[in-house]
Amino acid sequence: MTRCWVLRRLRFALTELLSNHTTFRIGGPARHFVRATTEAQLIAAVTDCDQRGEPVLILGGGSNVLISDEGFDGTVVHIASRGISATTGCFGAELTVAAGENWDDLVAYAVAHEFSGMEPLSGIPGSVGATPVQNVGAYGAEVGSFIQRVRTWDRRDQQWRSFAAADCGFSYRDSRFKQEPGRYLITEVNFQLPVGDLAQPVQYPELARALGIEVGQRAPAVQVRDAVLTIRARKGMVLDPADHDSWSAGSFFTNPILSPEQLATLPEDAPRYRFGDGFKTSAAWLIQRAGFEPGYGEGAARLSTRHVLALTNRGGATAKDVLALAREIREGVAARFGITLVPEVNLIGVVI
Repeated sequence: MTRCWVLRRLRFALTELLSNHTTFRIGGPARHFVRATTEAQLIAAVTDCDQRGEPVLILGGGSNVLISDEGFDGTVVHIASRGISATTGCFGAELTVAAGENWDDLVAYAVAHEFSGMEPLSGIPGSVGATPVQNVGAYGAEVGSFIQRVRTWDRRDQQWRSFAAADCGFSYRDSRFKQEPGRYLITEVNFQLPVGDLAQPVQYPELARALGIEVGQRAPAVQVRDAVLTIRARKGMVLDPADHDSWSAGSFFTNPILSPEQLATLPEDAPRYRFGDGFKTSAAWLIQRAGFEPGYGEGAARLSTRHVLALTNRGGATAKDVLALAREIREGVAARFGITLVPEVNLIGVVI
């Protein structure tokens, strides 16, 4: 199958509004928009643009991006590949998943088939292929802990490359794929999970309380998934077209990692969790203690009414509106605590 034939099979659109493809509901037009439903289509579209010098934006579920109001002056390639295959044995379960699969659908699939480990990551919007980039995590779990292999197309060297988990450079909200932005197209992710109806030991106090267990104890994976979805919905973190509190990119800032010296400057009641050689604290706690309450803001861009770590589009917000609010919050936290918050959201055509 030649690349030209694959390109002819692609669906191209002109001046597609990117706000239709992001959970923020924000983003101007793309000069060209391509929906790639197979690995071959994805590689053909991106390689064609690279050879012509055309700017390319790879878009999955659109759940972790803030795109400029001016849009993207190039080709946006939407990864829409599908496919989940699973095998089981003495090693547990091995899942091979196409990059375009919906992440929460995969979690639901794993729980239904009694493959344990993913349940704390329930309700996170976006695609499977995006999760290794940020090393997505929540409620004491990180996706990197059960990834076995990531299959990619190396745009620089024009060849296939597969990375074992140990070679992915996973750390807190980071990976080699994030450190080398744009180089690797993730086309497939391979996961290895234990088999059983019990979740892995619950590590997050809020989740343990919701389940009525102690940290470190286990509960049925179905119950853990239900509890996580309830907690996330209560915080506006489950995507709902009718709920403006969910028109966001989730947590806008990462939780800061502090040295012992930095931690010593915070009030004694500041959250702190041992993290490597330092400590992780709560960005949400810093934001609220700096004077930004739930619902803070004027106009169409405001903090969620339920969770201050989410910046939301109340309807009609622009990227400029969101950035103005983000800057105000970052400057307020820096002035109060001397800590500069770092965006977790990918900023496309904009800077904070």
